[in-house]
Amino acid sequence: MQTPRTKRRAGRTAAMSLGVIAGLAASAAAVTAFVAGPTVKAEPVAAQSLKWVSCDDPENPGAECASLTLPVDWGRPDGPKFKLALARRKATGPGERVGSLVFGPGGPGDSGVERVVKGVSRFSPEIRRRFDIVSFDPRGVGRSNPITCSDDLTAQRPSPKIEDQAAFEATLAYNAKLRADCRERTGPLFDHLDTASTVRDVEAVRVALGEPKLTFHGSSYGTMLGAQYAETYPHRVRAMVLESVMDHSVPTTRAFLRDQGAAAQDSFDEFVKWCTASTDCALRGRDVRAVWKSLLARAERGELENPNRPGTRLSSIDLVNAIAFRAFYKADFAGLAETIATMDESRPLPAAPAALSPLPPTAPIFCSDWRLPVRDHSEYASLVRTLNRAAPDMPYLLPLRMVASCLGAPTANPQHRLKVDGTPPILLSNARHDPATGYPWARSVERQLGRNGVLLTYEGNGHGSVTNGPCMESTVNAYLTDLKVPARGTACPAETS
Repeated sequence: MQTPRTKRRAGRTAAMSLGVIAGLAASAAAVTAFVAGPTVKAEPVAAQSLKWVSCDDPENPGAECASLTLPVDWGRPDGPKFKLALARRKATGPGERVGSLVFGPGGPGDSGVERVVKGVSRFSPEIRRRFDIVSFDPRGVGRSNPITCSDDLTAQRPSPKIEDQAAFEATLAYNAKLRADCRERTGPLFDHLDTASTVRDVEAVRVALGEPKLTFHGSSYGTMLGAQYAETYPHRVRAMVLESVMDHSVPTTRAFLRDQGAAAQDSFDEFVKWCTASTDCALRGRDVRAVWKSLLARAERGELENPNRPGTRLSSIDLVNAIAFRAFYKADFAGLAETIATMDESRPLPAAPAALSPLPPTAPIFCSDWRLPVRDHSEYASLVRTLNRAAPDMPYLLPLRMVASCLGAPTANPQHRLKVDGTPPILLSNARHDPATGYPWARSVERQLGRNGVLLTYEGNGHGSVTNGPCMESTVNAYLTDLKVPARGTACPAETS
């Protein structure tokens, strides 16, 4: 019998569920050709009446919640159903209301419902005044039929440091066992978690909201959702912001990992530059890379205490991903320098193995969207070397860990170059130094969109950019409210604290 102790809910995702997880089909006969995008179109959705009620959160009043009953498989609209959870905050200036703005959450695994219920500070006051802010928990996440797996089995996940062919095969076997467990506990939705299916869910949301055309803001993984919506329903787009842009056209595992490594290393290099010049750096005057390397060595031996969980050991993988990478997400260089200095001064713990933090249970969503095959251990080891060459200061980045977790997984929505025709201009927004969705990805998507895409550059750091200063904010506001498109090549200066 399924009990709360044996379940892991997608709503309890770790903050590291970044837009960087690759899904693999790993067998000797795996298909390696560049695959065209999905061609099946959703049928028009009959309007449902949304019954908005208070989300009943006394600490965060004002949000309303509702749900839509939707097909698990859009190819079988009369088959099993699930409930898609939604939330909204009404426009604060109803007399000047433009309509609804639908927010596509990132991750995958981020809860759009929680985003709206806990507040919509990521949107400017002007956008909150002119739009109802609406979001949802994507299928498999939070309150929308969450992916559910055995905690005990999840805790047995092998290390991504796969040392030989036997370990590679053991990882494949474990992954198959975990997928079977998650499928049994989650139900039929487990086999329909891909972004192409979520595109059809968003179209159902548009119809239910009564909007003749969609105004959409996608963040990180949500940019894939927006781009594929524009591809599938180009004439139903009013305006679309894609912030921190994922490039779903990257054709191979090696190219994917190289891109991800380069983006993370770029942020580490920016951190070192900042530390050399800033009086706010707790490591100023020291060799930052040497200090970092010594911490990696201590963590590898199991001697480094976790600053967020005193008394426990921090693995080298979590040092890279949960400490450094997370700080780069927020462009918190001062906080990272302080953490590194504190850890460097701490006494070593007795050497012992350090446990890895758990992966988010929404990893199967990544696997369903990325076909990046790995044939055997020899190829896997070569990929590790490729990633570590691209990011020498950030070994065993989260993308590689997710590659290991998706070995052998099927892929419903593989990579393809965008084919968008008939939309109004789509506004892309990306920081010059984004650790997860590197600037070259945004440039690539702009090229794929052609005349349909315009890239707005934030000349700063971090993952997310649309409210980073008055230049970014006013440019995005003008686009969403008045459909004023910035000139190509527009860039906004980095904000300094």
